[in-house]
Amino acid sequence: MEALYTAEALSTGAGRNGHVKTTSGIVDLDLAMPTAMGGSGNGSNPEELFAAGYAACFHSALQLVARNQKVAIEHSSVGSAVHLLPTDDGGFKLAVTLEVIIPDLAADQAQALADAAHQVCPYSNATRGNIEVTITVAQD
Repeated sequence: MEALYTAEALSTGAGRNGHVKTTSGIVDLDLAMPTAMGGSGNGSNPEELFAAGYAACFHSALQLVARNQKVAIEHSSVGSAVHLLPTDDGGFKLAVTLEVIIPDLAADQAQALADAAHQVCPYSNATRGNIEVTITVAQD
């Protein structure tokens, strides 16, 4: 199968306390351990970047599903929280919480759209069976 698009990035320096840059040059930023993990917090981190990407990707999937079902979802939004959790063997794992907001749409219909988006979102497909992803629907 031929890729529709390929994004490339390079990490240099000290990993979480280093630098990342994409080949397009659009993403070009310093990374720093968050203060919650004993770092300076003076930069982004992999979890923030993953949260931003998942939120945007899921929101696009939600809009696609709504368009296909001919449902108007103006002013919708998707929030993403990526949790870094310790494992019993001294490693780490991720968990994600997605919050979908679709004003003026009944909660059950919003949940159905969110569930359908979870089936087509590339991030959801990549994480399915690997990490816990919780999707909630809120009114605001």
